[in-house]
Amino acid sequence: MKTRAAAANIIHQVLNQGQSLSGLLPRYQQEVAAKDRALLQELCFGSLRWYSRLDAMAKQLVEKPLKGKYKVVHSLLIVGIYQLLYTRIPAHAALAETVAACKLLKAEPFKGMVNGILRNVQRQQEALTAKVDALPQLRLAHPNWLVKRLQKAYPNQWQGILEENNQHPPMWIRVNQHQHSREQYLALLADAEINATPDAIADSALRLARPMDVALLPGFEQGASSVQDASAQLAAQLLDAQAGELVLDACAAPGGKTAHILERQPNVKQLVAVDLDGERLKRVEQNLERMNLVATVIEADAAQPDTWWHGENFDRILLDAPCSATGVIRRHPDIKWLRRAEDIAQLATLQAHILDALWLKLAPGGTLLYATCSILPDENCEQIIAFLSRTPDAQHVALHDEDTPTQPGWQILPMAEQGDGFYYAKLRKLA
Repeated sequence: MKTRAAAANIIHQVLNQGQSLSGLLPRYQQEVAAKDRALLQELCFGSLRWYSRLDAMAKQLVEKPLKGKYKVVHSLLIVGIYQLLYTRIPAHAALAETVAACKLLKAEPFKGMVNGILRNVQRQQEALTAKVDALPQLRLAHPNWLVKRLQKAYPNQWQGILEENNQHPPMWIRVNQHQHSREQYLALLADAEINATPDAIADSALRLARPMDVALLPGFEQGASSVQDASAQLAAQLLDAQAGELVLDACAAPGGKTAHILERQPNVKQLVAVDLDGERLKRVEQNLERMNLVATVIEADAAQPDTWWHGENFDRILLDAPCSATGVIRRHPDIKWLRRAEDIAQLATLQAHILDALWLKLAPGGTLLYATCSILPDENCEQIIAFLSRTPDAQHVALHDEDTPTQPGWQILPMAEQGDGFYYAKLRKLA
């Protein structure tokens, strides 16, 4: 009962108050029994992953929309329908616990309604799903604006992308090769009876056969490994910082890429990690402490470097730009419902502003690696084309054969058992 009520409150706050799942879930997990925390996570992730599909089914059965303080009951219905359609929880248990949650939500008058609707879902499931699944955006549970953008950008791949977004992502770890080679760490995992597979491209990445508590990973507390998606691990690899160089990691929180840069090249002259969010910067410092690494951490706006940097220009800059995060939806399903179509142009404008500002802090002959966890061209290749056209001292550096001046950068799409959606473009400043 308490777990369903917590899930309903989280879903309600994400959808109606614009709060993030990653911000809400840890707080509510402390309010339920330890044995129920994994279930709470599953109910929240699953309900948001399939929200538009579940919502469309509920609306077929709700006589009139729930409003005001009782709007949370609609979120409870979403949680209940998710259990019936997508989990192995016995239907009688899912139904009873969801109805009982009305009491904790101070919505006892709606117990009969919730009970009736969930029983109708059981009885009419085939007809309800057939009606909903006639529309691709509902069947694949994505907002219509995003479906249209992906259809335009990826006419042959859009449906596969949407399907991948609804999958459970694999768990990737990054081996600290300053401590162990990847082969040595694979052997340590094997000794601990943990199965893992190395990635063919990201040279520090291992995909675990199943997700697990990081405390079970050999040497985790001593910095031997970190949790980081394979696509994200390419940032430090492509930046390729060298000994003696001055390096900037802009928009650095929560610090995975910062640590990886230092793991790969501990002999940089200095690594400066900048982020606007002071709370998230604490994660950077925690990561560095666990890995026994040192960086200069600054709380500041990357778009205004003159306010926080007065030293010599940087040899290498990693700009992990603020973006729509449309490449990591499978890890953050709330993105689908929090992001709006009009956000994309605003983000592209911000990205261009940061790119222009940081370019002035790059030394001649230096390298800037532009990165996003987006799969939208507006934020990626089109952003870089525009930058190159207005920046005469910027030279495009190809990352692979299909990375051309007319289609610059490396667009990675989310794939089963592979990395998340990511984009990289490498730029060199002419001397």
